Amino acid sequence: MWSKILLIGFRATGKTTIGKRVAELLGWEFRDADEEIEKNIGKSIKEIVEEKGWPFFRELEREYLKDLQKLKKVVCALGGGAVLHQEEIKVLREDSFIVALKADLGVIKNRLKKDYKTFTQRPSLTPLDWETEVEKLYVERLPHYENIAHVVLDTSNTSVEDLAIRIVEKFNREKF
Repeated sequence: MWSKILLIGFRATGKTTIGKRVAELLGWEFRDADEEIEKNIGKSIKEIVEEKGWPFFRELEREYLKDLQKLKKVVCALGGGAVLHQEEIKVLREDSFIVALKADLGVIKNRLKKDYKTFTQRPSLTPLDWETEVEKLYVERLPHYENIAHVVLDTSNTSVEDLAIRIVEKFNREKF
Protein backbone atom coordinates (compact mmCIF):
# COMPACT_ATOMS: atom_id res chain seq x y z
CA MET A 1 0.00 0.00 0.00
CA TRP A 2 1.27 3.46 -0.88
CA SER A 3 2.25 5.70 2.03
CA LYS A 4 3.03 8.82 -0.01
CA ILE A 5 2.70 10.40 -3.44
CA LEU A 6 5.75 11.74 -5.26
CA LEU A 7 5.49 14.09 -8.21
CA ILE A 8 8.40 14.02 -10.61
CA GLY A 9 9.01 15.81 -13.87
CA PHE A 10 10.83 18.59 -15.63
CA ARG A 11 10.82 22.19 -14.51
CA ALA A 12 7.51 24.02 -14.99
CA THR A 13 5.33 20.94 -15.35
CA GLY A 14 3.28 21.94 -12.30
CA LYS A 15 4.67 19.62 -9.63
CA THR A 16 4.35 22.08 -6.75
CA THR A 17 1.03 23.64 -7.76
CA ILE A 18 -0.64 20.30 -8.48
CA GLY A 19 1.01 18.63 -5.48
CA LYS A 20 -0.43 21.20 -3.08
CA ARG A 21 -3.93 20.54 -4.41
CA VAL A 22 -3.49 16.74 -4.24
CA ALA A 23 -2.38 17.08 -0.61
CA GLU A 24 -5.46 19.21 0.17
CA LEU A 25 -7.78 16.65 -1.41
CA LEU A 26 -6.22 13.83 0.63
CA GLY A 27 -5.82 15.83 3.85
CA TRP A 28 -2.08 15.09 3.76
CA GLU A 29 1.00 17.24 4.25
CA PHE A 30 2.64 18.81 1.20
CA ARG A 31 6.37 19.23 0.75
CA ASP A 32 8.50 20.65 -2.02
CA ALA A 33 11.92 18.96 -1.94
CA ASP A 34 13.81 21.99 -3.25
CA GLU A 35 12.14 24.30 -0.70
CA GLU A 36 12.89 21.83 2.11
CA ILE A 37 16.57 21.73 1.14
CA GLU A 38 16.69 25.53 1.01
CA LYS A 39 15.06 25.75 4.44
CA ASN A 40 17.45 23.19 5.94
CA ILE A 41 20.56 24.95 4.59
CA GLY A 42 19.28 28.52 4.94
CA LYS A 43 20.21 29.42 1.37
CA SER A 44 18.56 29.32 -2.04
CA ILE A 45 19.50 26.56 -4.46
CA LYS A 46 21.15 29.17 -6.63
CA GLU A 47 23.31 30.30 -3.68
CA ILE A 48 24.13 26.70 -2.73
CA VAL A 49 25.20 25.85 -6.29
CA GLU A 50 27.16 29.09 -6.74
CA GLU A 51 29.03 28.54 -3.45
CA LYS A 52 29.49 24.77 -3.38
CA GLY A 53 28.64 23.47 -6.87
CA TRP A 54 26.12 21.00 -8.30
CA PRO A 55 27.72 17.87 -6.77
CA PHE A 56 27.20 19.33 -3.27
CA PHE A 57 23.56 20.15 -4.03
CA ARG A 58 22.98 16.67 -5.49
CA GLU A 59 24.30 15.16 -2.26
CA LEU A 60 21.85 17.30 -0.24
CA GLU A 61 19.10 16.10 -2.58
CA ARG A 62 20.16 12.47 -2.07
CA GLU A 63 20.01 12.89 1.71
CA TYR A 64 16.56 14.47 1.45
CA LEU A 65 15.33 11.47 -0.56
CA LYS A 66 16.63 9.16 2.17
CA ASP A 67 14.79 11.18 4.83
CA LEU A 68 11.64 11.13 2.68
CA GLN A 69 11.65 7.33 2.84
CA LYS A 70 10.57 7.57 6.51
CA LEU A 71 7.57 9.84 5.92
CA LYS A 72 3.95 8.80 5.48
CA LYS A 73 0.82 10.63 4.30
CA VAL A 74 2.80 13.23 2.42
CA VAL A 75 2.68 14.52 -1.13
CA CYS A 76 6.11 15.67 -2.28
CA ALA A 77 7.16 17.56 -5.40
CA LEU A 78 10.69 16.42 -6.20
CA GLY A 79 13.24 18.52 -8.02
CA GLY A 80 13.69 17.85 -11.72
CA GLY A 81 17.01 16.11 -11.14
CA ALA A 82 15.89 13.86 -8.29
CA VAL A 83 15.50 10.95 -10.73
CA LEU A 84 19.28 10.94 -11.10
CA HIS A 85 19.45 9.30 -7.65
CA GLN A 86 18.34 5.93 -8.95
CA GLU A 87 19.05 3.92 -5.79
CA GLU A 88 17.02 6.22 -3.55
CA ILE A 89 14.18 6.49 -6.07
CA LYS A 90 14.06 2.71 -6.37
CA VAL A 91 13.59 2.41 -2.59
CA LEU A 92 10.97 5.19 -2.56
CA ARG A 93 9.08 3.50 -5.39
CA GLU A 94 8.34 0.53 -3.13
CA ASP A 95 5.87 2.50 -0.97
CA SER A 96 5.31 5.67 -2.98
CA PHE A 97 2.84 6.30 -5.77
CA ILE A 98 5.01 8.11 -8.32
CA VAL A 99 3.37 10.43 -10.81
CA ALA A 100 5.40 11.89 -13.67
CA LEU A 101 4.10 15.21 -14.91
CA LYS A 102 5.07 16.20 -18.41
CA ALA A 103 4.23 18.98 -20.83
CA ASP A 104 5.08 19.86 -24.40
CA LEU A 105 8.49 21.50 -24.70
CA GLY A 106 6.93 24.71 -26.06
CA VAL A 107 4.57 24.88 -23.08
CA ILE A 108 7.49 24.41 -20.68
CA LYS A 109 9.49 27.18 -22.35
CA ASN A 110 6.51 29.57 -22.17
CA ARG A 111 5.92 28.76 -18.50
CA LEU A 112 9.61 29.25 -17.70
CA LYS A 113 9.66 32.62 -19.48
CA LYS A 114 6.76 33.78 -17.27
CA ASP A 115 8.24 32.40 -14.03
CA TYR A 116 10.47 34.84 -12.15
CA LYS A 117 12.32 31.87 -10.60
CA THR A 118 13.70 30.90 -14.00
CA PHE A 119 16.18 33.74 -14.09
CA THR A 120 16.51 34.67 -10.42
CA GLN A 121 16.52 31.40 -8.47
CA ARG A 122 17.18 28.51 -10.86
CA PRO A 123 20.87 28.06 -11.49
CA SER A 124 22.03 26.89 -14.87
CA LEU A 125 22.88 23.20 -15.10
CA THR A 126 25.10 23.59 -18.15
CA PRO A 127 27.12 26.35 -19.85
CA LEU A 128 24.44 26.51 -22.58
CA ASP A 129 21.94 29.35 -22.98
CA TRP A 130 18.74 28.63 -21.03
CA GLU A 131 16.59 27.57 -24.01
CA THR A 132 19.20 25.17 -25.40
CA GLU A 133 19.74 23.80 -21.88
CA VAL A 134 16.01 23.22 -21.43
CA GLU A 135 15.77 21.40 -24.78
CA LYS A 136 18.80 19.20 -24.03
CA LEU A 137 17.78 18.26 -20.47
CA TYR A 138 14.15 17.72 -21.44
CA VAL A 139 15.13 15.11 -24.02
CA GLU A 140 17.60 13.46 -21.61
CA ARG A 141 15.31 13.30 -18.58
CA LEU A 142 11.87 12.55 -20.03
CA PRO A 143 12.58 8.79 -20.42
CA HIS A 144 13.78 8.65 -16.79
CA TYR A 145 10.56 10.23 -15.53
CA GLU A 146 8.38 7.93 -17.62
CA ASN A 147 10.29 4.75 -16.64
CA ILE A 148 10.14 5.45 -12.91
CA ALA A 149 6.51 6.59 -12.70
CA HIS A 150 3.47 4.49 -11.98
CA VAL A 151 1.47 6.94 -14.07
CA VAL A 152 2.35 9.77 -16.49
CA LEU A 153 0.07 12.79 -16.94
CA ASP A 154 0.38 15.61 -19.45
CA THR A 155 -0.14 19.04 -17.88
CA SER A 156 0.02 21.01 -21.16
CA ASN A 157 -3.70 21.72 -21.50
CA THR A 158 -5.41 20.43 -18.35
CA SER A 159 -6.39 22.42 -15.27
CA VAL A 160 -4.71 21.95 -11.90
CA GLU A 161 -8.03 20.83 -10.39
CA ASP A 162 -8.64 18.18 -13.06
CA LEU A 163 -5.10 16.85 -12.75
CA ALA A 164 -5.25 16.74 -8.96
CA ILE A 165 -8.55 14.84 -9.05
CA ARG A 166 -7.14 12.38 -11.61
CA ILE A 167 -4.09 11.75 -9.41
CA VAL A 168 -6.22 11.11 -6.33
CA GLU A 169 -8.54 8.82 -8.29
CA LYS A 170 -5.59 6.83 -9.72
CA PHE A 171 -3.96 6.69 -6.29
CA ASN A 172 -7.14 5.34 -4.68
CA ARG A 173 -7.68 2.83 -7.47
CA GLU A 174 -4.12 1.51 -7.47
CA LYS A 175 -3.27 1.48 -3.77
CA PHE A 176 -4.84 -1.90 -3.03
